[in-house]
Amino acid sequence: MSTIQNEYSRVDENGNFYVLDAGTERLIGSQPAMTLEAALAFYVKKFDDLEASVRLLEQRVKAKADVKSIQKSAQKLVGELESPAAIGDLQSLRDRVSTVSGSLTGLLEEAAAKQAVLSAEALVAREAIVVAAEALAAKDPQKVNYKTGSAKMLELFTAWQGLQKSPAKVSKSKADELWQRFSKARNTFDSNKRQFFSAQDTLVKASKNAKSDLVAKAEALVEKGAEATSAYKDLLAAWKALPKTKTKADDSLWAKFKAAGDAIYAAKSEKMAADDIAFKANLDVKLALLEEAEKIDPTKDLAAAKTTMQSIQSRWEKAGKVPRDSIKKIEDRLKAVESKIKNVEADLWRKSDPATVDRTNSVRTQLEASIAKLEADLEKAKTGGDAKKIADANDALETKKAWLAVVIANS
Repeated sequence: MSTIQNEYSRVDENGNFYVLDAGTERLIGSQPAMTLEAALAFYVKKFDDLEASVRLLEQRVKAKADVKSIQKSAQKLVGELESPAAIGDLQSLRDRVSTVSGSLTGLLEEAAAKQAVLSAEALVAREAIVVAAEALAAKDPQKVNYKTGSAKMLELFTAWQGLQKSPAKVSKSKADELWQRFSKARNTFDSNKRQFFSAQDTLVKASKNAKSDLVAKAEALVEKGAEATSAYKDLLAAWKALPKTKTKADDSLWAKFKAAGDAIYAAKSEKMAADDIAFKANLDVKLALLEEAEKIDPTKDLAAAKTTMQSIQSRWEKAGKVPRDSIKKIEDRLKAVESKIKNVEADLWRKSDPATVDRTNSVRTQLEASIAKLEADLEKAKTGGDAKKIADANDALETKKAWLAVVIANS
């Protein structure tokens, strides 16, 4: 068991904190990330914050501030004091809030009311400054613009000094409390600022060391020439992954790193240019093969077309590499011929497939029967001399004959 002591609290062996509230023990939580002492202080601080709010309420009554405003604050505190996660004499706070609420029924003298309004306005103004300062201090230190933030904090401090000279006064205890909060916010902001720039200095140094190492590796790759292209790309990816520091040293290192890359890519360009010259003869061979391939007519003799194509493909592979700017063009032309042969082969297979033949014969038989019937209907219409029936029969007959022609053509 811990030795943590407080007349209004208890902590069990699991680190759970309980508060004695109005004669009843109530679980308020635990803080596993803190020591028991720090956790106790945390819950006591919650009580202190509530007590400060209650004290503020009481002070506003003493200062004869706006009655409706005080009433709203009291109602809000009633809700907050219902079952707060705080350690202290909570019932005394409720009693104090209740006392404040009861005192609001009395009437305030006009002069006192006016002064209360002025005091409340001054208090609100100071609280606004404190809240703004606390908001600045509470921001993520990594996301703060410290140039504008420092200017804002100075502006708040100047405004605070102006309010101190104002005839509208606030209670000394409240003024001291607010000043402590404001001072704490300023100190937090300044501390965050120092830590941020210290971390930035560390980051800059680490980045500089890492980039210096990448420069050395890149410069060592230069002597390998075109073969170092892939390795340099890996170094470039590593460079881009490092934090951007925007320093003169960073610019200088980048210039050296880029110069090494330029030398490597220049060597690659020279090699590719030499390869293109060397591969020109191979291109001539493949262009001749393309002319031979594009003369193939698979519709006349599919087997011969496939044999010729296999021979061309074999010679194509043996011909070797061609200049880069010609690769896609000639490969596409060869693929077009291959596709033409495959399409003819697929069409031939489709037409010779027994199931397809059966379906075609069935459709053909049905169409021929329909045509015979329509021809008979046409003769009857002609005999009867009915112009509309003759026209309908002719249209139907022509349609069926057209379908039959399509079936025969695809069989």
